[in-house]
Amino acid sequence: MSTSEGLDFLVLAAGIGSRYGGLKQMDPVGPHGEFILDYSVRDAVAAGFDRVVFVIRRDIEKDFRRIAGGKWENKVDVRYVFQDMSDLPEGFSVPEGRTKPWGTAHAVLAARNEVRGAFGVVNADDFYGAEAIASAAGFLRETASERSLFCMVAYDVAKTLSENGSVSRGVCRVSGDGYLLGISERAALQRLDDGLIHDVENGEVFPADTPVSMNLFGFKRSYIDFAWEHFPEFLRGAAGRVKAEYQMPTVLQSMLSSGAASLRVLRTDCEWFGVTRTEDRAGVVEKLKRLEK
Repeated sequence: MSTSEGLDFLVLAAGIGSRYGGLKQMDPVGPHGEFILDYSVRDAVAAGFDRVVFVIRRDIEKDFRRIAGGKWENKVDVRYVFQDMSDLPEGFSVPEGRTKPWGTAHAVLAARNEVRGAFGVVNADDFYGAEAIASAAGFLRETASERSLFCMVAYDVAKTLSENGSVSRGVCRVSGDGYLLGISERAALQRLDDGLIHDVENGEVFPADTPVSMNLFGFKRSYIDFAWEHFPEFLRGAAGRVKAEYQMPTVLQSMLSSGAASLRVLRTDCEWFGVTRTEDRAGVVEKLKRLEK
């Protein structure tokens, strides 16, 4: 892989609604009618990503192109790929009763025929910050020849909380030299009246600067190859569980555990925000207004 292949930027948007304003990801929140994903694409283009790949559902393609993707088509190379539940390895089929997508790793696999080499990944409904996205782009360029070295931008947990209740976050264990050792999912993190950040399910307290993953990754082609190779293993293990999901961190952990990859944790001072709950929307709108000043 060389930098001449360019950098792809995957926006995972298969979970959005099919009508303008239907769900949080397609609800304009910016002062000029921007969606949250517009900020990520803008920052990615500025950082040097030269192809944007929107991962969507086929049934929302027309509406998505009209209200979101189309505005970028004259500014950067834009591609659309479709996360389809039936996109499975040979010999597998959608089990009876399955109604939800297969998860974020499967969403990445939907782009396997478009990704050229190094690529960034973000969720469509999360605001990451220009500096965070630029740091991932810089890392991918600098490590272009290291096919099994990835990156993740980690946020201070205090900068990812909701004022309207607990949140689920991937708490990172990081080595002394900055490499990811593992991600532990915590389903109920919240700042309580004592000013401290608690896991309200078990009482554990986390320092404000605890690094957490918000699914801003920088991968190489080897991630897709590994995820596809091991997808059958996941599907066999998921038999009978119609809500089981093939997630990006799960694949990543398997690669780290097997020695197939290593991942550098890039810390950022950026504040992450998103509309985790309906009540969060007003705060997001106000933060984006301040960014424009």
